[in-house]
Amino acid sequence: MNGARATANETAARAPYINKAASQSLHHFREAAEVDVGYLWSSSVTSTTPLISETMPFGNTHNKQKLNYSAEAEYPDLSAHNNHMAKVLTLELYNKLRDKETPNGCTIDDVIQTGVDNPGHPYIMTVGCVAGDEECYDVFKELFDIVIRDRHGGYKPTDKHKTDLRFENLKGGDDLDPNYVLSSRVRTGRSIRGFCLPPHCSRGERRAVEKLSVEALACLDGDLAGKYYALKNMTDEEQQQLIDDHFLFDKPVSPLLLASGMARDWPDGRGIWHNVNKTFLVWINEEDHLRVISMQKGGNMKEVFQRFCTGLTLIEKLFKGKGYQFMWNEHLGYILTCPSNLGTGLRAGVHVKLPNLGKHEKFGEILKRLRLQKRGTGGVDTAAVGGVFDVSNADRLGFSEVELVQMVVDGVKLLIELEKHLEKGQSIDGLIPAQK
Repeated sequence: MNGARATANETAARAPYINKAASQSLHHFREAAEVDVGYLWSSSVTSTTPLISETMPFGNTHNKQKLNYSAEAEYPDLSAHNNHMAKVLTLELYNKLRDKETPNGCTIDDVIQTGVDNPGHPYIMTVGCVAGDEECYDVFKELFDIVIRDRHGGYKPTDKHKTDLRFENLKGGDDLDPNYVLSSRVRTGRSIRGFCLPPHCSRGERRAVEKLSVEALACLDGDLAGKYYALKNMTDEEQQQLIDDHFLFDKPVSPLLLASGMARDWPDGRGIWHNVNKTFLVWINEEDHLRVISMQKGGNMKEVFQRFCTGLTLIEKLFKGKGYQFMWNEHLGYILTCPSNLGTGLRAGVHVKLPNLGKHEKFGEILKRLRLQKRGTGGVDTAAVGGVFDVSNADRLGFSEVELVQMVVDGVKLLIELEKHLEKGQSIDGLIPAQK
């Protein structure tokens, strides 16, 4: 799920910035699961492509017979693994947790299966575990607390998360230079309390989440009014249009996602909703129950964030009106499937032209000091096209939504200033920021 978060990259396809010079970047806004748990969504298959599951390494995690064997006999071989889970899960801890389960029947083997079957990325410290329901973060806290600490910069079990969706608290953001910033977007995820998360939910639960979400979204009006497209009922014309717009998430083919169980029954219960202007999107039952995205061309991050906050607040109000709440607590903030997305679940980013700064030896260090991350326009492990980078916030947990977007706004403005200095052949040594 969801990023190269040790270096805080995510894998995601995105809609184009609608700029011919950058036409090779086809996936700016297609927010797919990130490689923290390693989830990769193929852009080469459509939602109707048959799922080749027989080659995938599934574990028989619900088999109670395993308790007849010793912990040593059941303990997974993690000797070649490069993920946070593998570094935390000792034999002793596995033995302590192996006979526990959540009220919904989720076990430690369910939680770790994706990280067991997939050793990890050679250059990225992936997460290697997922939550099957909200209770996982409590029942298996001895694993999750350490993974969360290591993934989120020392975040402690006693720490409290901040939430702030008041868009008026953002300073600036409407003045990012459009000669450099090609597109802007903000996304997050939401989970509906009372339902299992996608790795562990039943068919009935998934369909209930879809029905509830579609009913709630149908109540949005004005600029947010839109239409829902169920993947299984989509016409060829509708599907092709969404593919052309790069809004349609495709069937998952990565073993990292398949091993978690999130692709079961595909495409049943999945779909995409968007407003008329295609600036506000909601994905249903992808990696999380809901994935909410606000986006548009140009550099007006303030407008994008206002739409994001307004739409998200209205959606939550509509769900509450139906008797449902989003999963949230004061320690972890909003609860999502992948531990990497806890807190805000927010990724605010821009596609920005930095051809000179992008080649500067201090570019990586500058981004780190600004608490930002970058990748090429095609996602993780891709090169920048035409000097255009996807730049976004590196943090999710411990900072509020406003704080994270503010970091992006302020940081991108400085990056553009540095780029302009380099264009003129001037030194940038005196402009390099201190660590935020």
